[in-house]
Amino acid sequence: MCPVVEIKKDKSWLRSCKRSEAEAIFVRADVRSEDDVRNLVDRTVARFGRLDVAVNCAGTEGKPGPVTEQTAETYAATFDTNVLGTLLSMKHEMRVMLAQRSGSIVNVSSTYGHTGAAGASIYSASKHAVEGLTKSAALEAAASGVRVNIVAPGPIDTGMLNRFTGTAERKASLAATVPLNRVGRPEEIAQTIMFLASDKAAFVTGASYLVDGGKTAR
Repeated sequence: MCPVVEIKKDKSWLRSCKRSEAEAIFVRADVRSEDDVRNLVDRTVARFGRLDVAVNCAGTEGKPGPVTEQTAETYAATFDTNVLGTLLSMKHEMRVMLAQRSGSIVNVSSTYGHTGAAGASIYSASKHAVEGLTKSAALEAAASGVRVNIVAPGPIDTGMLNRFTGTAERKASLAATVPLNRVGRPEEIAQTIMFLASDKAAFVTGASYLVDGGKTAR
């Protein structure tokens, strides 16, 4: 089964699912809207009968810059997606999973949810909030057999990283701070998510997996 929420217009993932003979549906949803999230989960259950795995990865880097340049508007723009979106998603995913007494939720945070980040204070704060939400949800859900975990990526070669660094030189400088001497690949995050979602991680809940090439080990 391959139900997916995505706010971008690119549906190449849908074609990929179908090529692999997985059944897939597309549901457009804004994670900041509870009605949209409720509809997404309800349509998934109506189509597939249950919800076994949910991955919450909608996010924004917000407006980079020092604390003195941030506003209530830049705060809300980041927290509404990164924090409220995660909360609403877990609320409705857990509504189904707790009733069926099984399921695995994986939230995508960031290594900035474990450290401070000069120039990215609001983004870092939002990811600290995701870490706290996830661990609290894990404790609430554990008795029902539902697991809730976090994948916390370091610098990964995505559009978000390109926007955040701004130039190839700044991106290369960031990569040089990683002990493995490179930025990560999106598929390396996907593989960690797949592990946490699977029965191979049956005894793992409330955990935050850092996938950062050793950056936070310094």
